[in-house]
Amino acid sequence: MHALAFAVGPQELLLVLGLAILLFGATKIPQLGSSIGQGIRNFRRGMREVEAEEREAKKLANEKQQDDNAAFLNPTDNNSNV
Repeated sequence: MHALAFAVGPQELLLVLGLAILLFGATKIPQLGSSIGQGIRNFRRGMREVEAEEREAKKLANEKQQDDNAAFLNPTDNNSNV
């Protein structure tokens, strides 16, 4: 397929805008835009929270691994009485 086959020009945008006005009415379009924007913001916020949780989990796993490595390399003689 050619990239130009999917190009959207000003005429197509006007057509889409006209159809949106016919379908939803001029008063509903700002509300729809606001709702879509709010949904996008909430989605991004959720993605940031998930990424932060993943970073924290990786950080804790790395710290545990370092502690385990340190314990392996520097064992203490806790079982000297056995």
